[in-house]
Amino acid sequence: MTRALVPLHNLRLGGVGPEDVVVDAEGRVLAGLADGRVVRVHNVEDPDLARVEDFASTGGRPLGLEPLPDGDLLVCDAERGLLRVSPGGAVKVLADSAAGEPLRFCSNVVSLRDGTVYFTVSSRRYPLHSWLGDIVEHIGTGRLLRLAPGSSVPEVVLEGLQFANGLAASADESFLVLAETNACRLLRFPLTGPRAGHVEHFADLPGMPDNLWRDGADGPIWVALPLPRLRVLDGLHRTPFAVRRAVAGAALRVPFRPSGSVGVAAVDDRGAVVHHLARHHSGFRMVTSVCRVGRRLVLGSVSEPGLAVCALPQSVGVPVGVMTGR
Repeated sequence: MTRALVPLHNLRLGGVGPEDVVVDAEGRVLAGLADGRVVRVHNVEDPDLARVEDFASTGGRPLGLEPLPDGDLLVCDAERGLLRVSPGGAVKVLADSAAGEPLRFCSNVVSLRDGTVYFTVSSRRYPLHSWLGDIVEHIGTGRLLRLAPGSSVPEVVLEGLQFANGLAASADESFLVLAETNACRLLRFPLTGPRAGHVEHFADLPGMPDNLWRDGADGPIWVALPLPRLRVLDGLHRTPFAVRRAVAGAALRVPFRPSGSVGVAAVDDRGAVVHHLARHHSGFRMVTSVCRVGRRLVLGSVSEPGLAVCALPQSVGVPVGVMTGR
């Protein structure tokens, strides 16, 4: 059942494009901006008390974020690769290439308890500013990569993905959930057991998924849905590659106008969609990320100048003892 996504207030961040939003151990929201800064927002639930401060600058374009227990932050930077960023501003490049080629479009990242890091690359052909070309061409060059503790050489563990995007671990870390944006679905990638390393279907979605955020061990995985499922795009994907390539070229020459229909969903560890919240004719567009702080949902966008804070429906429970989580 789809319910209304109810906006409460917006928070300007002094920059554009908070593509991913996550929550640290103190309940503060972190987001990366188009100018390279990562900002930290205090008191996001209260517009009168909210305060924005700079956390660091990557020198590139930060996308997916993952807070670490020591206060550092993993950052998927679309220009520089996989980074580790400290609150004082120190930036360490963990990986900037894979399988002999530069990391063109790092998207989202998750760190497991043993220190293993998994991250996605959305496209090996198109950079961030031309993301629409990959969506239209439907070429499937997305990847999932693994960086072992202490290693500087990531391993490609899965490829041929239709715009690999958001990433989250199951509560017991026995599998990963991966968003395949251009297929409107989530995939399951087992890390243990007899099916380890073999990708499986996890959930179909009512729109194109972007970043994922796990709401603690007892909560669901929240999924941002920046665009609804488009029948015209489904039809185009069935045409010959030459047609798709020509349409992609034309699409990239026209300014992209985000849809006014946005939404978020939540799935449990069985792959069931337990919540779907949507808003049509939304003034806050291209919702590329979502996280929860207390009784509020916080939305990020690759194109907006700030965050949208929305109501958490009464029927959506808050995990006992859990304020934050990935």
